[in-house]
Amino acid sequence: MNKFVTSLAAIALLVTVSSCSEEKATVQEVEKVEKVQVMKLATTEIEREVILPTTLEGYDNMKVSSSVSGIIDEILVKVGDRVSKGQLLVKMDPTQYTTTKLTYANLGVEMSRMEALKAAGSISQQIYDQTKTQYEQVKEQLALYESNTFVRADFAGVISAKNFENGELCAGQPILQLTQINKLKAFVNVQENYFPYLKKGMKLNITSEIYPDKVFEAIIETVFPTIDPSSHTFSVRIQIPNASETLRPGMYVSTSIPVGKVKGMLVPYQSVLKLIGSNERYVFVNDGGKAKRITVTLGKRFDRDVEIISDELKEGDELIVVGQGRLVDGVKLEIVK
Repeated sequence: MNKFVTSLAAIALLVTVSSCSEEKATVQEVEKVEKVQVMKLATTEIEREVILPTTLEGYDNMKVSSSVSGIIDEILVKVGDRVSKGQLLVKMDPTQYTTTKLTYANLGVEMSRMEALKAAGSISQQIYDQTKTQYEQVKEQLALYESNTFVRADFAGVISAKNFENGELCAGQPILQLTQINKLKAFVNVQENYFPYLKKGMKLNITSEIYPDKVFEAIIETVFPTIDPSSHTFSVRIQIPNASETLRPGMYVSTSIPVGKVKGMLVPYQSVLKLIGSNERYVFVNDGGKAKRITVTLGKRFDRDVEIISDELKEGDELIVVGQGRLVDGVKLEIVK
């Protein structure tokens, strides 16, 4: 019996020791300490930029059409073709043009005869004026039919749309769309408090997620003079040179607009983390020996540094700059040099 009791006691002791070991391991795992390096936050004077999204547009867009209804005789280009200024794009049915051209030629002969008769004093001024008026009217009509029968490009660009085919009836609708892409434009709505900072001719930067390593130059072309009372914003039209045609109309880009010098905090760009699947950015700081996660907004980037903006950060806070990728909120920290 004593042996049985002793055995039970031994088993209980082993279970107790095992439980304590597991509990101790669990405590050690919870109290895991991460080694990190930190830097103290300080403010400095920087050129503040407002980063606003916009969509690029062709600097000029032409709806290629004829103002005179008729049958399309021939469309001479296709989508994607590059055309030069003045190039013939569409030929309409030339019947009206040909008839008017013949009438104009006949009136030209008649006008020459009237000039001779007037010089000889054989006709009245009234008859001469009537003939001249008719001649000038047909001349204008001929010019109208010519420009609408032989439709040309107003500027150099690319054919971006085709809405009709040869032989179809067109009653003033756009036959083609011509877009200028070697120069682009965009409109940006800016908060009213930045109105004093923006001037015509000011240089800007354009960035695109499609080309993450490139910065494109732009210039403010127009600062619209009124503020929208509902949104408290004003519009800015910008021009983007695009000789390489890297950018295209319809692309979504970010516009960096300088709005003066301010006090801000610059930190290493690599110290800022991004939440997967969103645009949320955050950093970790040393909060009494534990990691504290703080959501931030990015400002202007300066080479390897970037401005961060948050009401939760202040001068003297210890920002974690090495080891932050392993951290979770609340984990214990060991600061190393």
